[in-house]
Amino acid sequence: MKNSMVKWIVNFFKGPGKSGLDLGRRRVLAAGIVGLGGGLLFKANPLSGDRSYNSELIRPPGSMEEDEFLERCLRCGECMKVCPTNVIQPSMLEGGLEGLWSPVLKMDFGYCEYKCMMCTQVCPTEAIRKMNTLEEKQQVKMGLAYVDRNRCLPWAYARPCLVCQEHCPLPEKAIYLEEVTVTKANGGKVVVKRPYVNAELCIGCGICENKCPVSDQAAIRVTSVGETRHFKNQFLTADRFSG
Repeated sequence: MKNSMVKWIVNFFKGPGKSGLDLGRRRVLAAGIVGLGGGLLFKANPLSGDRSYNSELIRPPGSMEEDEFLERCLRCGECMKVCPTNVIQPSMLEGGLEGLWSPVLKMDFGYCEYKCMMCTQVCPTEAIRKMNTLEEKQQVKMGLAYVDRNRCLPWAYARPCLVCQEHCPLPEKAIYLEEVTVTKANGGKVVVKRPYVNAELCIGCGICENKCPVSDQAAIRVTSVGETRHFKNQFLTADRFSG
């Protein structure tokens, strides 16, 4: 039975030969298979599992939960047009093929201005919900910053740097510093201030990443974890941490 099935499949796609196989029928079947596979791929969503959130899928403040966001978003670009720092950019594959050209935050281009809420006012479908006050917008978490200690100047190279902490826009800084004395490669001592991120305060605006002086890849970066719109996409999950 198995060998007969394999033989049938091979003959089906080998060509008409003596059997006079209808080429049109073969094309229809192939197109159906491609269409089915493409449809499944198109619907593939990186947010489908508890631990499969895409760290680069950082949506503008006030964005709806991902499924609803994709249903509502028209890819009209209005939010991108009004963004004063150009941080809102069209996505590539961060949200799967279904999310192509939808708005995401790219900290290489800019950052979410703490005192701006323009993108929350122009969305025609409220994929990015409208907010009435600046205070409301400033409470929204878009993600969470983390320090890459292998690249951070005070952590990895014993070089003073305060840029990320100085640029943090929150009244109570979401980045705080620890002053320590470290030994340099030549044996000399130097006092540096190592940055830490307060996960309770950080809203993921990305100005720390954008302003970081480390060139090719910032030493402090923002991921989507902790975002307000996804209650499951949190840094520490209840079933894996206690205390």
